[in-house]
Amino acid sequence: MTVVERPKLAHVGRSVPRRDAEEKLRGAAEFVGDIVVPRMLHGKVLRSPFAHAKVLSVDTSEAESLPGVVCVLTGADLSDLDPYWGHAIKDRPIVALERVRFAGEPVAAVAAEDEATAAAAVNAIRVEYEELPVAGTIDEALAADAPLVHEGELRPGLFHGLGELPPRDGNVCYRYRIDRGELQAVFARADLVVEGEYTFPAVYQYAMETHTVVAQVERDEITVWSTCQHPFLVRAELADLFAVPLASVRIVVPYLGGGFGSKSYTKMEPLTVALARKAGRPVRIQNRVDESMVTTRRHGMRCRMRTASTGDGRLLGREVDCWFDTGGYADNGPRVTATGGDAAPGPYRWHAYRVDARCVYTNTAPSGSYRAFGAAHLQWIGESQIDELARRAGLDPLIVRRENLCRPGDELRSGAKALDADLVGDVEKVADAVGWGEPKPPNVGRGVSVGLLAAGAHPVSTAIVRLEADGQVVVLVGTTEVGQGPRTAFAQIAAEELGVAVERVVVRGTDTRFTPYDRSTGASRSTTIAGLAVQRAARHVREQLEEIAAGEKVDPAAYPDLLRRHFGLAGGELIGRGEVAPTGSGSYAEGPVFWEVCVGAAEVEVEPETGVVRVRRTATAADVGRAINPQLVRCQDEGATMQGLGNALFEELIFEDGQLQNDTLLDYRVPSFEDLPDEMTCVIVENEDGPGPFGAKGCGEGALAAVPAAVVNALADAGVPMQELPLTPERVWRRIRTLKEEGRWPP
Repeated sequence: MTVVERPKLAHVGRSVPRRDAEEKLRGAAEFVGDIVVPRMLHGKVLRSPFAHAKVLSVDTSEAESLPGVVCVLTGADLSDLDPYWGHAIKDRPIVALERVRFAGEPVAAVAAEDEATAAAAVNAIRVEYEELPVAGTIDEALAADAPLVHEGELRPGLFHGLGELPPRDGNVCYRYRIDRGELQAVFARADLVVEGEYTFPAVYQYAMETHTVVAQVERDEITVWSTCQHPFLVRAELADLFAVPLASVRIVVPYLGGGFGSKSYTKMEPLTVALARKAGRPVRIQNRVDESMVTTRRHGMRCRMRTASTGDGRLLGREVDCWFDTGGYADNGPRVTATGGDAAPGPYRWHAYRVDARCVYTNTAPSGSYRAFGAAHLQWIGESQIDELARRAGLDPLIVRRENLCRPGDELRSGAKALDADLVGDVEKVADAVGWGEPKPPNVGRGVSVGLLAAGAHPVSTAIVRLEADGQVVVLVGTTEVGQGPRTAFAQIAAEELGVAVERVVVRGTDTRFTPYDRSTGASRSTTIAGLAVQRAARHVREQLEEIAAGEKVDPAAYPDLLRRHFGLAGGELIGRGEVAPTGSGSYAEGPVFWEVCVGAAEVEVEPETGVVRVRRTATAADVGRAINPQLVRCQDEGATMQGLGNALFEELIFEDGQLQNDTLLDYRVPSFEDLPDEMTCVIVENEDGPGPFGAKGCGEGALAAVPAAVVNALADAGVPMQELPLTPERVWRRIRTLKEEGRWPP
C-alpha cells in the first residue's frame, strides 16, 4: 500500500478571517447605492400594468413640464440604435416598443433632480394600451391557439454558447434533447416503473441589495457602476448595444449585497445608460423589491418523468419531458434548460434514457439564473422516483443508490467530462450525519438525495499579481465579491505561492478599465478558475524572483532587497500574469469544467393535523477537492441549505393572468432564524481531485439542489409523497386527507 503525503501548506486550508469583514462590520463598505457622482440625476421607471398589450401612444408632455425633470426616455428615443439586447437571445428592447410582454416591463423612464420629482413625473406619463390575450402559464403558452409572445426569427445573443440556435417553435424558444440506449426495450423488461407529473414553482432570488445602476455617458465613453455579477459580459453587451468599442465601456463593481444569480448577465444597465445618454448627465436607477421581483426570477417548471428498475433494485431507464417558463424574454432560459436537461437523468448507470427539455415564453416576468439552476429543478423529482422504486422493491434507498450510482471516471454525458467525485462515499457520509440507521419516532422520516451540476461556465479568466517595492502583494482579478468570500480565498492562494503573510496581500474590486478579464462570477467557478489564474500569476512573480536571486535562496522577508538589487533603487515592481483558457472550444457540449456534487440528507417531522413540516436535521456534502478556507465552505453550504429549505417549504411567486400577486416581503416569505433545523451539518470532502488551485473545485450551489430533494424524500419516508413544491401546510394537509381516503394513512 502506497501512502501519498499531503503537502503541508501555510495558508491554504486555514479558516483565516474574511478580508472584508472589518469594513462591512463598521459600515464602511461601499455599495452601488452609496455612490454619488457629481451632477447625478435620479431615475424612475414607468412599468406596464398589463401582461400583454399593444402600446398605442405614450404622452410625456405633462411629465416633461414638471420642474426638476431633465428628460423622459421612451422608445422614440432609440431610433438610432438596434435597441434589442439579451446574452442568449437578442429579444429584449431597452424599453417596450409597440408591445409589452409582461406586467412590469419598462415603458418609459424619467431622470430628475431628486427621487420625489422623478416619481411624480412617472405618474404624469399617459400611456394608451390595447390589451391582448395572455399566455400566463406554460399550458396556456403551449396551447394550439396560444397567443405568440414573440414573432419572427430568433437572434442569438453575444453569449448564447449553446451551439446553433434552432428556429422558434410557437412559444418554445429553445429545446435541448439528450438520449442513450434503446429506451422502449429497456422499459419493456422492467419489473417496476414509477411515473408522475410534477410542478416546480417560480421563486425570487432574494438579496438584501436590489438592482442598482449608476451610468454616465460622455461622448462615446460609457461608465457604469453596477450591481452585476458578470461585469465583462455586461461591458460587451453595452458596447454592442450602443455601438461603441469595448474599451469605451467601463464597468465598476464595488461590493454586492448578495446576488444568487439575480445579478447575473445584464439587467438594468441598458435602460440606465440610455437614460443617462439622453439626459447628458449621470443617472442612478435603484429598484424597489417589487421591481426587482419582475426584473428577474427563477424559472417555474412542469415535468413529466418515468423511471424503471428491476425487482431487485437495478436501475434501468428514465424518460423525462420538462418545460421551463422563461417569461416574456429569454434571459438565461436556454442555458437553464440545457443544464436542467443534463441534470434530469441523475448520476446513475442507466441502460437507457431520454430527456426533452423546452424553454417556453410566457407573459410573465422574465426568468434568469438562480443558484444551482437546472439541478434544483430536476433533482427532487428524479430522486423521489428512486426512493419510490426502493419502497416498492422493499429495499433501503441508500443501498439502491450505492449499487447504482456512477463511479469516478464514468461517462455521464456523451463527449463531456467524466465523473470526478466519489458520490457513494459522499451520500454515505451525509446519511450517517442524520442518523440513517437509528429508530424513528412516529411521523418522522429521513431522506437522502444525490445529483450533479454542470459547473464552471466558460473557463476563461486572467489575473495579475503585483509585487510592490515594499513586499506588499496586490491581486487584480475580475471576480465579483457577492458575499461568498473570493477576496479572502484569492489572498490565501497568492500568499501560499509567494510565501508571504495573508495580511500582506490586497485583492482589489473589479473595474474593467484596469482589472484583467474574468468571464463571470457564478456557476461555482471563481475559486476554481479565477483562483487558478491567481495561482499562476503569483507563480509567475515567484519565478521572476528566483531569476533575480540567481540561485540564492529566496526569502520572502528579502523581497524588497531583491527588487532594490534588480531595479537599482527602492522602487519598481514585479508583475505576474496568470491565464486560464479552455483546452477545446470551451463550448457547453465539451464541458463542464467540473461536476459539482449535489448530495444531502434530511430528517423531518410532519404534523398530520396541520400539515406543517418541521426540518429536524440536515446534512450536505461539500466535495471541494481541497478547501482553501474551510469556514467559507461551511458558510456557503449553510446559506444554500437555508435557501433550499425556503424553496422546499414555502417560497413561491404566484402569478394570475400574468400578474404577480405577492410582490412584497410580507407576502413572499424567505427563511429566517426560526426556520433553522435543530442540527445542520456540512461534511467537507477533500480528495484533491479538482481542476483548481491545489486540487480545489467550487462549491456553494450543490446544497441548494440537494436539500429540497432530501426534504421531499424524508416527507415521503414519513408517509406523505408529494409531487408539487413548495410543501406548504395546506398542500401537505390535503395530501394526507387524500391518503386517508385511499387507506394509505397512517403509513
